Amino acid sequence: MKKIIVSVTNDLSTDQRVDKVCYTLHKNGFEVVLIGRRLENSAQLNRPYTTKRIPLICNKGFLFYAEYNLRLFFILLFSKKDILLSNDLDTLLPNFLVSWLQGKKIVYDSHELFPEIPELVHKPFVKKCWSHLEAWILPKLKNNYTVCKSIAAYYHKKYHTDFKTIMNLPREKEIQLGTFPFNNKGQKIILYQGAVNLGRGLELIIDTMPFLENTLLVIIGYGDIIDNLKQQVNEKHLNNNIYFLGKITPVELHKLTPLANLGISVEEDLGLNYRYALPNKIFDYIQAKVPILVSDLPEMKQIALNYKVGEIVKNRTPKELAAQIKKVLEKDFSTELKKAKKELIWEHQEEKLLSIFNHLK
Repeated sequence: MKKIIVSVTNDLSTDQRVDKVCYTLHKNGFEVVLIGRRLENSAQLNRPYTTKRIPLICNKGFLFYAEYNLRLFFILLFSKKDILLSNDLDTLLPNFLVSWLQGKKIVYDSHELFPEIPELVHKPFVKKCWSHLEAWILPKLKNNYTVCKSIAAYYHKKYHTDFKTIMNLPREKEIQLGTFPFNNKGQKIILYQGAVNLGRGLELIIDTMPFLENTLLVIIGYGDIIDNLKQQVNEKHLNNNIYFLGKITPVELHKLTPLANLGISVEEDLGLNYRYALPNKIFDYIQAKVPILVSDLPEMKQIALNYKVGEIVKNRTPKELAAQIKKVLEKDFSTELKKAKKELIWEHQEEKLLSIFNHLK
């Protein structure tokens, strides 16, 4: 049995993509160890594979990355393994060095164009450092995959490196209904789930809500701008129209998503990372039979067009967007959603994933 050490920089609890990858590898005969970091509020895990969380002194900025990567390097160096799986650029350096020093196979899963994330837009020095690291290592890698064709094409053009595409689709599941912790009787529900960070279009949706009657906005998730959004809601006196549910477990989330009438993914075009984004929340909405409203960006709009399960934002001004949302809420996408729900599932990605790990270069 081949042993794979998988590494990420998050605390493991909400990373559904990595959990799906680990579970698929585990059930197909690999011994899997998943390594992340431990936070004060890290939820207890119950996984069929081994997990390990690293406690850190520093949890922000350069010192966090430096400490985590150093600790990860020595853990990888002195652990038994056959294969190293690095998730994103922020875990790649220690994985690459251990692979080179010990002659172990390395696989790289790029969830996004890391140097292009909006958080680095106003940090040119930090962005340059990540870009140099990427340019040094990526051309040397032979076993790579990413979340969409646009990112794969970008890397192939820039580094002449081959990337397979493993879409971040949800597992097939039966719909179970939960209840919101507030009264929503007679109200339409617009749902956003995911990271509450810069560039997600949430400020625009909040500005749009005063133009929508009998409609609530529910935001599930946590991130850097959540306090700013709550302040925006207070200033506009929208506390009875917009609800923040914070970070919840995937199990809880799967019961709340089907309660929505519309799922949104209206990211702004803040650089290549968002331009080529294909957020997993889009597929979570579809799996819950919830129609989608997405940005006019290459990857996400193709899902709306190809599967006819929603619409693409036509105008990013509050009044115009509200008018479009009203029309979308009146349409019936049930037939298309039923078909897409069966097609867009993780089970259809597993064969491609296993092919990579069974034929390492």
